[in-house]
Amino acid sequence: MIPAVTRWIAAAGAGVISLDSIINVAFPAMAAAFAEPPERVRWVIVCYVFTYALTAFSGGALADRVGHARVFRVGLLLTAVALTLGALAPTFGLLLGARVLQGLGGGLVYGTAPGIVTLAAPPQARGRALGFLNAGIGVGFTVGPLVAGLLVAHLGWRSTFYVRVPIALGVFGWALAGLPAARGAATRLVAAADVVRRAVLAPGALAFLANASIFSVWLLAPFYLVLVRGLDALTAGLLFTLTPLGTAAAAPVAGVAADRLGARGPMIGGLALEALGLLLLSRADATTSMPMIAVALFAAGFGLGMFQVPNMALIMGAFGGAQQGMAGGFAFLARTLGVVTGVLGLAGLFAARRDIVGLPAAFGEAFLAAAIAVVLATVAAAAPWRYTPRP
Repeated sequence: MIPAVTRWIAAAGAGVISLDSIINVAFPAMAAAFAEPPERVRWVIVCYVFTYALTAFSGGALADRVGHARVFRVGLLLTAVALTLGALAPTFGLLLGARVLQGLGGGLVYGTAPGIVTLAAPPQARGRALGFLNAGIGVGFTVGPLVAGLLVAHLGWRSTFYVRVPIALGVFGWALAGLPAARGAATRLVAAADVVRRAVLAPGALAFLANASIFSVWLLAPFYLVLVRGLDALTAGLLFTLTPLGTAAAAPVAGVAADRLGARGPMIGGLALEALGLLLLSRADATTSMPMIAVALFAAGFGLGMFQVPNMALIMGAFGGAQQGMAGGFAFLARTLGVVTGVLGLAGLFAARRDIVGLPAAFGEAFLAAAIAVVLATVAAAAPWRYTPRP
């Protein structure tokens, strides 16, 4: 098997899952269609993300035993089925059920993709391999909001599900042809001792905070742009794209930096930049200039991208070669538990303050809370701590 082909397939599969960002711009239209308030729409995220958070870890551990390619393919097929059900959902409850099934598929893909790329790369190039994977994820996050603006404006929110079905099936076919179904190398099940170690939990905690905070952008920015600034779905999608674009642009740079400089410096710099972007967003109101909003959105995304690749490299390096599925699953578990916490907490804060201080101020307070969390993560990353990877 050619490593370059392996990386491309893994990145394409992960990109299909991250393309779920396509529905974020559709949240206002979705809320209107089901007569649900903005804070209720958070369950569209929670049902999906919480499910794939748990599935990524268990799916990655399973892949270490039965083969990463097998689990990866099943995840893509489940994703295609779930997207079809989501597009056809007649009620909000059934939509949430489809999102749970989609989370199962997404978790299996996310839990296996990191192991696929690291096992195909030499140790000294692990950062670049993970940078390539995260760039693929970032591309999916970037394209989603851009396409969503066009789809929602002309075809309605259901089209944001329909359009991804043939893409998922196409990548499934590619994986079926390009990834051999080799058995895994693990000889035992995952144990608590594999995870409850500082080398695993410390970078996992940082990933938790960084991703909990960035979802203040993913959840609230579309509503800010549409409700406070009065932008249409297409324009809001174009502007919102700057955050995932920054993440995608930073990933390859972060991979090279991690291989050459080590993980700690890029992680600290990335967290600091993310915090700055969120702080700028917390100052935005109904009159803030659009260039300033654009800079803040891009900075938050670029900072996250600079952080995520070396952070994932630390986690992957903390596990042995026969546990790369487990390692990748834990990396996404930490990320997505952060996302769920951020969605629930920040949406709750926004809902509680909206009627008291008004829409613009409520958005500002939620972004400020997110910025403070990333500042704390930056301080923790800069604190002295030692790390020794497993052979």
